[in-house]
Amino acid sequence: MVTTKVTESEKKGPVTYWAKEKVLCKVCNKEFTQEVMHKGGGRMIAGPLTDELHRVFEPSKKFGRVFPPIYEVGCCPHCHTALYWKDFVDIKDEATLARLYEDEDKRVATVENLFPYYNLTDNRSLYDGAAMYYMALLCYEKVDIGYAPTFKRGQICLRLAWMCKDLDLLCPGHNFEYVAQVFYRKALFFYQQTLINETGRIESIEPVSNFGPDIDKNYGYDGVIYITGLLEYKYGQKKDLELRLKRLDEHKKAIARIFGLGKSSKEKPGPLLELAKSLYDKLGKELSSNNILNQDD
Repeated sequence: MVTTKVTESEKKGPVTYWAKEKVLCKVCNKEFTQEVMHKGGGRMIAGPLTDELHRVFEPSKKFGRVFPPIYEVGCCPHCHTALYWKDFVDIKDEATLARLYEDEDKRVATVENLFPYYNLTDNRSLYDGAAMYYMALLCYEKVDIGYAPTFKRGQICLRLAWMCKDLDLLCPGHNFEYVAQVFYRKALFFYQQTLINETGRIESIEPVSNFGPDIDKNYGYDGVIYITGLLEYKYGQKKDLELRLKRLDEHKKAIARIFGLGKSSKEKPGPLLELAKSLYDKLGKELSSNNILNQDD
């Protein structure tokens, strides 16, 4: 789909380093080196927080534009297994490892169809990072539910959407904006399924250490509920109006219960509360314009 690789030529300093300790990939039993982003030194200049809880980092004169989330995923250059770094240690299930090993050719072909010419051994660019995240998305399809793969796929899709939007700004005309919309819709599906699986005790989110969705702050399970409602509002289907309004009504009530909105006086501090209030009002406005009356719990 894309025939030219996007590089970050604006990088003018040592943004990352290679860790001394090697990472062991349990899928192929080979080691590889982890690229780690330096902290401090003006590399990460925090900008605004979007309604999707995405922290925008401003470019600096010395280091240029940086994309910190791309370093949260690792990809073994030997067998193309891509996971969050912690899962290279935590995942020990033999059936999962076997599935990942057997699926290598298929996922490589899938990733190359969307992100050809990516590199797994040099300092990664935003383009390489997006390819690794897509590889990780395919890998988590094969991971046992004991490691909470559904939520991780949702978070990965959301971050991929952000990366593709950034790629579209850096390299317009390659359909990255369209790809971003696809990943937003996939993120909505996995976030919804996460809530269904958790409430139905099908798949626990207990193994998740950081719900993000970005890397600067952990908004916890409340953040999952908020993001699910926001994604439904912004990227949910609109062909079936009755179904859309039903889902928006459910999300409005869930947000009211969690964040103490509507009739409750309960409060939760921080930016998430303000964003939740804003979403609550937007949901209410769309429901009222379609003559849907709500009774919040």
